[in-house]
Amino acid sequence: MFILADLKDTVRTTPNNFKQKLNDVITDELNRKLGNKVYVNVGLCIMLYDITKIEESHVFPGDGASHTNVSFRFVVFRPFMEEILIGKTRFCSADGIHVTLGFFDDIIIPPHKLPYPSRFDQRDQVWVWEYKTEEGSTHDLYVDLEELIRFRVVNEIFTEETPKPPDTVEKEETNKVAPYILHGSIDEAGLGPLLWWENA
Repeated sequence: MFILADLKDTVRTTPNNFKQKLNDVITDELNRKLGNKVYVNVGLCIMLYDITKIEESHVFPGDGASHTNVSFRFVVFRPFMEEILIGKTRFCSADGIHVTLGFFDDIIIPPHKLPYPSRFDQRDQVWVWEYKTEEGSTHDLYVDLEELIRFRVVNEIFTEETPKPPDTVEKEETNKVAPYILHGSIDEAGLGPLLWWENA
């Protein structure tokens, strides 16, 4: 679920921070700059793990700050494909079941990855698995909100944001796409709400 990513960046240190240790300034700046941000094709950056290389600092004409090229390792959230995770149901919609891990909310289990046959209950806004018993009758199993759910990671989507003209920013806000989305699956035995399998 978590990996160490090797990254490089240039850290700008302002004159008021020159009296501090360079390592401390770089650590604070990298955590501020990357912490809780999505790095495209890398994952969700959590926190700095360590600094592997600090090159010479340079001061450019017209800028009193120093600029330092740094190599470092960052703790990143990026589950591998087919990994099984346990999250909590945020809400359900016709698009599927939306799941959170607490620190990451952009997880969806689409309808075609639910147990068959399943239906969306418009009144209660929940998904229901129409489970066939051994006797041949149907028993409805609900995916309730705030319920712990076990799922398999089957896909990831990175969306790189590009700068937009000022007059289109407000329009884009309503259709904003998450920079990192995970797709899950619960269409096999043992997956789905934990309550489904308590007495199995």
